[in-house]
Amino acid sequence: MIRDFFRLIRWQNLLFAAAVVWLMEKMVAVPLLERVGLPEILPWWMLYLLLLGVVFIAAGGYVINDYFDVKIDSINRPEQLIVTRSFSKQQAMLFHQVLTGIGIVAGIVVSVFLRSWSLGLTFILIPGLLWFYSSSYKRQFIIGNVIVSVVAAIVPMVVAMANGEYVRLHYANDPLYLYVSRDIYVWIGVFALFDLLTTFIREVLKDLQDQDGDRELECRTLPIRIGDLRTKVLLTVLIAVVAGGAAYIVWYCLPFVHEWKSISVRYWIFGLVIPLLCELYLLWSAKLPSDYKFAQGLMKFIMLIGVLFSIVIRYQL
Repeated sequence: MIRDFFRLIRWQNLLFAAAVVWLMEKMVAVPLLERVGLPEILPWWMLYLLLLGVVFIAAGGYVINDYFDVKIDSINRPEQLIVTRSFSKQQAMLFHQVLTGIGIVAGIVVSVFLRSWSLGLTFILIPGLLWFYSSSYKRQFIIGNVIVSVVAAIVPMVVAMANGEYVRLHYANDPLYLYVSRDIYVWIGVFALFDLLTTFIREVLKDLQDQDGDRELECRTLPIRIGDLRTKVLLTVLIAVVAGGAAYIVWYCLPFVHEWKSISVRYWIFGLVIPLLCELYLLWSAKLPSDYKFAQGLMKFIMLIGVLFSIVIRYQL
């Protein structure tokens, strides 16, 4: 029962979300603050409440997704069905409400102390988006993919918002600190854009994998509407954009420190370019749902490698 609960909330994905929040704070925001003589300004308890809020809202989102996907999952992946098999739909709804409620409260507590309406509103709107995505939008043309991608991009951005609001609250009259606030938004925004694009790619790969169940329930996903060939062409373009964008960051945006520049280039080649080329091969050779599932797994690895690049950047900012 406990094992099924952790499968239901996708504990591996939750660890990834927690790592994103922690890395954005420690490897991006803190070095930028140190450049202007500030230590880490966000109190530790705020950081961990942000982390808690993100993780619990995400967990609630996974539960409600399985709640609404019982029919589709019974066709696409019956062996992985948890709701109705391990837990009733009533239990799943209770899990969703409790997890989401804890996440919202954690986020609002931070927003109250930072006096930030925008941050508090974020923690209220995201659960709503996840609900509507799971109940209807995921079955519509492209909008479901966009919603999940945007939510993934918001995860790192809550760290930028929290630090930015703290700077505004305590250093509003000092232009130097407002400048560093802008830098925090820009650099974390780069990682948010990476999360957005790679999440979109992974979601479309999932749609390619799940076409049988999606067609049975008359879903209008991207592969069903435009076909496999055009979908693969779109994903190829997006993969090229990810590789090219990362190259631009490495060559033109990072300060030129010889030894770290060399590490950055090698990280880009071996951590992103080669895995992305492998991703293209898997994409174009895929024919069975299991092939697309393997391609999804590689994309998750690429997402992890991209986020861990923040550790390299930490020594160049």
